[in-house]
Parts: sequence; structure tokens; C-alpha cells
Amino acid sequence: MGLALDAARLSGPDDVPVGAVVLGPDGAVLARAGNRREALGDPTAHAEVLALREAAALFGDGWRLGGCTLAVTLEPCAMCAGALVSARIGHLVFGAFEPKTGAVGSVWDVVRDPRVAHRVTVRAGVREAECAALLTEFFAPHRG
Repeated sequence: MGLALDAARLSGPDDVPVGAVVLGPDGAVLARAGNRREALGDPTAHAEVLALREAAALFGDGWRLGGCTLAVTLEPCAMCAGALVSARIGHLVFGAFEPKTGAVGSVWDVVRDPRVAHRVTVRAGVREAECAALLTEFFAPHRG
């Protein structure tokens, strides 16, 4: 999770600071990314999607990331959870829960739904307070 916290600093100054890291089955870092939605003007430029794209270019058969682990500072949304399933990620580790849009147990549970073709193992709440603090600091000036 420390690597994902570091990756959150890669987020653009106007982007919500979320960081993601993909580790290969051997533990080697394949990719890291921060949220870049605002910076790139791309609604899909969440940290998880950017890291998955980079890792898929380096590992496996071009898109399957079997046996890999994604560590991310915030519970993935439905889009990102769907991308994890599509990429065949083996393991997900996340920090802060997202009670409004989280799709790994908070609102939905896309990655463990028995109806999907691939299920991901999940470890939630890792270094949760540190991950949540990134968001609190970012949003503090925007709240009155």
C-alpha cells in the first residue's frame, strides 16, 4: 500500500489523489499510476485503469493479468472493478472505503459477484486512515 500511496502523488493537481500499483506474481512492480481524469480530460483515466493498461502492455498475453495484484488507495468504482475482472487480476488490495460509489463491497460487489466469469480475492482497509487522509486533505478546501 505504501507504493500506492506514493503513486497518488502522480495525480494531477486538480485530480482526486488516488494511487494504484500493479504487482506481478513475483511481487515486481509492473505499473503505477495516479488519477489523471482532469489532467487528461478523460473520464476513464482513473488510477486503476491507467495502471492496468501499463501493466497489460508488459505482462502476460497483452491483457490478462492473472496472478497479479492491484493495490489502490481507494475502493474501486464500478468501471474500475469491471476492468479488474476483465483483466483477470488475481488479487485486489485497497485502502479507504468509498461509501457512495464503491463497487467492491460498499455499494456493489462487482469483483466477487458469482455471476461474473472471474472473481478477484480482496483485502480491504489496508492503511485505511492514511488513504482516507489523502482524500480529506484534497476535499477540505472545497467544502465550506
